[in-house]
Amino acid sequence: YVREKRFKRYMGTDENSIIHLKEELTKKRGDRVTFAAVNKLVGAGVTGNTTLEGNEEDLDSRSMAVTIAPLRHAVALTEWDEQKSAIDLRNAGKTALKLWMMEKMRNSIIAALGSINGVAYGDASEAQKDAWLVDNADRVLFGAMKSNASSNDHSTSLANIDNTNDKLSPGIGRLAKRIAQQASPAIKPIRVNGDEEWFVMFCGPQSFRDLSANSEMQTLNRDARARGLDNPLFTGGDLVADGIIYREIPEIAAVSNGTIDCNPNYLCGAQALGMAWAMRPETVTEDFDYKRYEGLGIKQWYEVDKLRFGTGSGDTDDLKDHGVVTGYFAAAADA
Repeated sequence: YVREKRFKRYMGTDENSIIHLKEELTKKRGDRVTFAAVNKLVGAGVTGNTTLEGNEEDLDSRSMAVTIAPLRHAVALTEWDEQKSAIDLRNAGKTALKLWMMEKMRNSIIAALGSINGVAYGDASEAQKDAWLVDNADRVLFGAMKSNASSNDHSTSLANIDNTNDKLSPGIGRLAKRIAQQASPAIKPIRVNGDEEWFVMFCGPQSFRDLSANSEMQTLNRDARARGLDNPLFTGGDLVADGIIYREIPEIAAVSNGTIDCNPNYLCGAQALGMAWAMRPETVTEDFDYKRYEGLGIKQWYEVDKLRFGTGSGDTDDLKDHGVVTGYFAAAADA
């Protein structure tokens, strides 16, 4: 179940993972897990015989609690249903429950990426979106230019996106990466093979379509990657350029700016999301009515949330999305 999820490769149990997974509550009681972030040191230090005492730098650490909740579902069948059926209903029910749970977790990850300070994007008010944008102005991009952000007004900024200049492209991806690097605090890339630094952008389907059709991206894949049937030009797989992995997530829904549809896209670095688990998925069975009915259920205790840490006087003030640059790009419907 876990291995087959679309986001599995980005999960890990350390701070270098895009989805930071903690399972400590599988071994002890409790309903919440705390994720911490320690910002990098910015002081100059001392040299030579300069006294260090009194020149120390405060260790800027922040924390966020993710509260876990149970999630359950079940199917029921009778002995007579099984007798009549040409297929094994128990196995079919187990498969259906597994797919249901996979889709629930996938959708919760997507919802967390787009959430506005813990509120689902579609449920957030304009005032909540504006307040979020004020705190995250250094990590939100509307279209191809930073100047599209107008007075930290979310709806006005979104309306500045047009179908001509604001489609996802390698150039826009490079801009989003620079925004991540220059944000305060900076968004940390994930590190692999020692010193390789990578970001991953989860793309809506229309944005990924436009990126795939972009002439620069096509040239990169044709000339710089291995030729043959494994090339993404044939497979439709992940696209790679400038230290960014572009991964299509078809379930990322477009939003309207009042004139055109726009795809949210999420450039992620380390600790973009936190996932807390107290019980991994497991199936249970129950007999009813003198074993005429058998119920088959699945349950797990978990939660996933976008990690947000305060930059003001406390952990709850001026919250910033810790590991995500949110980009909104034109997403014209297919003709």
